[in-house]
Amino acid sequence: MSFSMLRKVIFTLFVLQFSSTSLAQQERLAFQLQPLASSSVITDMAQTGNSLVAVGERGHVLIKSKQWQQVASPVLSHLTKVFFLNENLGWAVGHDATIIHTQDGGKTWSIQMLSPETEKPFLDVLFFDANHGVAVGAYGMFYRTSDGGKTWTEEFHEELLLEDDVLYLEELKAEDEALYLSERAALLPHFNRILPISDGRILMVGELGLVAVSSNRGERFDKLDLMYEGSMFNAVQTGQDIYVMGLRGNVFKSDSALSVWTQVPMPVQSTIHGALVETDQLLLVGNAGAVIAINELGQSRLVTRKQGDNLTAVAKDSAGHIWLAGTKGLTQLQKQ
Repeated sequence: MSFSMLRKVIFTLFVLQFSSTSLAQQERLAFQLQPLASSSVITDMAQTGNSLVAVGERGHVLIKSKQWQQVASPVLSHLTKVFFLNENLGWAVGHDATIIHTQDGGKTWSIQMLSPETEKPFLDVLFFDANHGVAVGAYGMFYRTSDGGKTWTEEFHEELLLEDDVLYLEELKAEDEALYLSERAALLPHFNRILPISDGRILMVGELGLVAVSSNRGERFDKLDLMYEGSMFNAVQTGQDIYVMGLRGNVFKSDSALSVWTQVPMPVQSTIHGALVETDQLLLVGNAGAVIAINELGQSRLVTRKQGDNLTAVAKDSAGHIWLAGTKGLTQLQKQ
């Protein structure tokens, strides 16, 4: 074969390989970028600079400046939570132990962790600064990074186990190491949300009435007595007051001492998922399309109900408009 012919063959193979790769990327992008993505399941929203970023099913990521626009995501896993440290640095987490990262305010994303074999979702992520952060999730998943998410290290928080489970694991470890590790991975409750408190502590809430506080960035937690065993899905701070909320409309309030919790009477029994702190009220959203406002006196009222929609998150854009996210996508809350 002549040199000229060899060059043609090599060039043809290059073109075919490039075309195949390009076609695969186009097909993947076409599958993910859908004209009705803003109407699909959206699980969370976060504000960054003058924009809102929303995440949801199939790895969907949308940004709103003037209007909502979907951007490419490196994963197809269902995303559950998005967090921004500042207007540029952000992280989103989700199913298949997924963690993705943006350095440009949500315009582009890269994978930091993806582990389908783990078969557990991350449910929240929090960064203390550009390098140090934690991601939490189902069955006590707890991972930590000290290099901005380039590497993640798993932690097991035995202090959050029930006393009987601690004794059970101790006995099991002495008898069967493999079974010990298997059982250990399923005994902790789901860690649903992690909240930075203004005094530097962090609060974590989860399954089985879990409310725990840490003064060392989650290296160790102390369990608090909520006197309620239902799942808590969110937590927020308003001034010196801290609210935790969850199953069947159960909402509890405490001051910064976190020693006494008072139940807040609610107008409906819808499970609460999302919360937005405003100047004069706390806005909660949940199942059955419930939107509930709690005033500074702790009094609640039903603002509206979006029938047929389970609401997961609420956020305010730079123009002051309030957006709701849920099983029917993104909608703007009309002034009541």
